[in-house]
Amino acid sequence: MKTTMKNILIALVLILGYATPFQAQQTVQNITKLDLGKIEPYKIEVTYSKTSHLIFPATIRYVDLGSDYLVAAKAEDAENVLRVKAAIRNFKEETNFSVITEDGRFYNFNVFYNSCPINLNYNLLEMQKRMSRENTNDVLFEELGKNSPSLTGELIETIYKKDKQIIKNIRAKSFGIQFLLKGIYIHNDKFYFHTEVRNLTDLPFRIDFITFKVVDKKLAKRTVIQERNLIPLRTYKPLDEIKGNTVERNVFLLDLFTITDDKVLLIEIFEKNGSRNQILKLENSDLLKAKLIKDMKLKIN
Repeated sequence: MKTTMKNILIALVLILGYATPFQAQQTVQNITKLDLGKIEPYKIEVTYSKTSHLIFPATIRYVDLGSDYLVAAKAEDAENVLRVKAAIRNFKEETNFSVITEDGRFYNFNVFYNSCPINLNYNLLEMQKRMSRENTNDVLFEELGKNSPSLTGELIETIYKKDKQIIKNIRAKSFGIQFLLKGIYIHNDKFYFHTEVRNLTDLPFRIDFITFKVVDKKLAKRTVIQERNLIPLRTYKPLDEIKGNTVERNVFLLDLFTITDDKVLLIEIFEKNGSRNQILKLENSDLLKAKLIKDMKLKIN
């Protein structure tokens, strides 16, 4: 019995002796694999008496500070500008912060204290122009489903720049303002609505807001009753102002939907401090004619 127990103990020692190097090797291999997906941080210096500003290519959606050494906030009336400064003087330890923008980009910064930093302002838009698409990092947002924000943005931009008119008969015109739908496109369970507004007067047309809503056909003139509002997920350009005798276009991204034959989709533009509102009316047959956007090559059928 003693011999048997002795042999078991020796075997256990041998197993543990071999297991430890093996586990260490596996850990090293896992770390090496993880390094392949490592996001290199940018280095930035901050100080207590001055504010650093970072201009991002898109609206800032998320900010996380690594410690209480930093304070940060979006600049007022500038959704893509982040203000950062030291919360205490002369902190010795390195800290960090991370930012996610509306176009799905993830940015990470290692932060050091410097009483007189060489640079205080950073234009990440210019930096991104010099980076290839392969070197960027996409964050997926729940509202976009399986669509990456960067690809979604490229599709919207492609529709806008190609400026094709594939729909001829959906338009409204009154008070010198013409509102028309130029096209409806579909990609990965999303609708892309391409619109145009022409101001044929010398008076600026300032937009208050735009709505997409589904209503009963019989109640289309009384849209407050039995309506279903659809919220655009993205727009190409901010809704602002169409100056006198100019044309502005936009692209709106919405979740895929259909409507029954007894309902219509109303797209309405409301003038700020005015009554030159415009309305487009679409039926389900119009939605069914949406053009498919092919993947990656960004070609429209």
